[in-house]
Amino acid sequence: MKPFYVTILLLLSNLMIAVSQTSDTDSLKKLLAQTDADTTRVLLLSRLAGAYRFSNLDTALILSQQALLLSRKLNFTRGEVRALNLLGSTLQSLGEYPKALEAEFEALRMSKSSHDREAEATSLVYIGSIYIQLNEYQQALFYLQQVLKIDECPQHIAILALSAIGDAYEKMNRLDSASVYQLQAKGMLKELPRGTLQSLVPLRLGRIQVRLGNSASALRYYHDVLDNAHLTGDLLNQGRAQHRIAEIYHQSHQLDSSLMYARLAFINCQQTSQKLWQLYASDLLVKLFQEQNKLDSAYYYLQVSQVIKDSLFSPEKFQRLQLLTSIEQQRQREILQAQADFKNKIRLYASLATVGVFLVLAILLYRNNRQKQKANALLQHQKSEIQNTLTELKATQNQLIQSEKMASLGELTAGIAHEIQNPLNFVNNFSEVNKDLLVEMKDEMKIGNLTEANAIADDVIGNEEKINYHGKRADAIVKGMLQHSRQSSGIKELTDINALADEYLRLAYHGLRAKDKSFNATLKTDYDENVGKINIIPQDIGRVILNLITNAFHAVTEKMKENMDGYVATVMVTTRSIKLPSGGTGVSISVKDNGNGIPENVVDKIFQPFFTTKPTGQGTGLGLSLSYDIVKAHGGQLKVETKTGEGSEFIIQLPAN
Repeated sequence: MKPFYVTILLLLSNLMIAVSQTSDTDSLKKLLAQTDADTTRVLLLSRLAGAYRFSNLDTALILSQQALLLSRKLNFTRGEVRALNLLGSTLQSLGEYPKALEAEFEALRMSKSSHDREAEATSLVYIGSIYIQLNEYQQALFYLQQVLKIDECPQHIAILALSAIGDAYEKMNRLDSASVYQLQAKGMLKELPRGTLQSLVPLRLGRIQVRLGNSASALRYYHDVLDNAHLTGDLLNQGRAQHRIAEIYHQSHQLDSSLMYARLAFINCQQTSQKLWQLYASDLLVKLFQEQNKLDSAYYYLQVSQVIKDSLFSPEKFQRLQLLTSIEQQRQREILQAQADFKNKIRLYASLATVGVFLVLAILLYRNNRQKQKANALLQHQKSEIQNTLTELKATQNQLIQSEKMASLGELTAGIAHEIQNPLNFVNNFSEVNKDLLVEMKDEMKIGNLTEANAIADDVIGNEEKINYHGKRADAIVKGMLQHSRQSSGIKELTDINALADEYLRLAYHGLRAKDKSFNATLKTDYDENVGKINIIPQDIGRVILNLITNAFHAVTEKMKENMDGYVATVMVTTRSIKLPSGGTGVSISVKDNGNGIPENVVDKIFQPFFTTKPTGQGTGLGLSLSYDIVKAHGGQLKVETKTGEGSEFIIQLPAN
């Protein structure tokens, strides 16, 4: 009889929620009936879709599609972007991830073109949330962290972004960072009226408490969610909270309570068409019925689970997601390249004007050079005497530089292995898919079904293109490694400073993680998009950046050994366009850590050869000295700012030309 009572309880609860929602939705429906097919109707359709998004996803989907069609017919950009955001969010809850990403990427492009910063922030949050559900956490953080840089971002969107970042960190097992972001979001909720956010943030805080082993605290959070969801008609988060409560009761072996909440969760998620959470609930019900030896019920929910999995994670959806992500990344690269090309043209025109000035100066300097040549002749004899000594010193210096470079290559090796694994995985996966497709194509050809065989052949060709792309990507990584280990050609190249800094930050981090699995640090980046490309020897400047980042990681590692409460190891890399003291333009690259800093009595010695603060055997004392010489050879400066106990910041300043 228990299932009967549970169902009655759920129906009564949902009936009360429906009553509370009736006044809002009815008033919107009345306004909609009185409104013509204009921009006001688009906004009303969007509001009504938003009202149903947490209680009836099918209705929300229909309304958001109607709003999208009408806004396109009226050429109403703001309404179209808002409708796309609602459509993408609704499709995400329905488990249609490729379609959801298509809608949100289109909304992001339109909002940037129309300079609608609020809509841009909304699109970034929804894209990040979709990538979290796809377990692509670094990709999610890339989009979510952009939201926090938008000055005009509304408070509720900022809360969504903070909470989503916390959710990503929780799934990455970085629970301290997850708590910081969720509590920051919770603190901002006080300034907002009651709504679905008051359910979402406590739901995620409860999950963190479960991971920390605090079940009682987690239950309090989940019951707060149920109370708020009941008042706001939020069936979406109500079902999620019921599932989480069922999990806790299952872990504590309270099977009856767990079964009751699991059924409530399944029914609520089914009512709101939440496929992913239906899957979670059905999987839990399978376990519960198996433990109670009710195999018929267990088999029923197992079938339900399999149907949902096939719907959510089919190979077609996976391939479509890969293609979407690849297209969006290519579009971002094209935008950056177009910006860089424009800046290079401006620099070219400025350079031509500068050349004219230098020609005049060259004529004036010619006479002075004639006189200097006479003086140089007198010095030639002395130069010949010290030439042999200089040759020996240069050979020794090259050996030292090669030794230091091979040491830095060791730091990179593990990071490169991590980077190359991703394209190799893609090559292996698509190769296996092609094998199955070719077998299927042979079967179709045997029965004379050439149309289907041709379609399969097209799929194979597409997969081969992806294999080729990821193979070239792996090849590029290997070539980069060989380039690093090779002697520098001494030839300057136009190099993307942001890409160079980001590559060495990632490789240095993975290299240290491969040596020390316990090492963990928060990586922060702030790249100036206006930096563009500058003329440098990329192997040499890359070596400098790698040396500074590696030193920063060692600094925070030493401070972590002190077991300071609340200490979060952080390394930040920043680039900026600057004005040089000489009056020209340049680029600043900063590597900052929150370690123990450099003692005042040695800060003036750190750029001297063979001076090191590391223990014997852990440093050559050449890294900073060689880095200083490389930067000077590029016409730049290497400076340090430090505070004992608070950290250090190394700053590279390079001329743009």
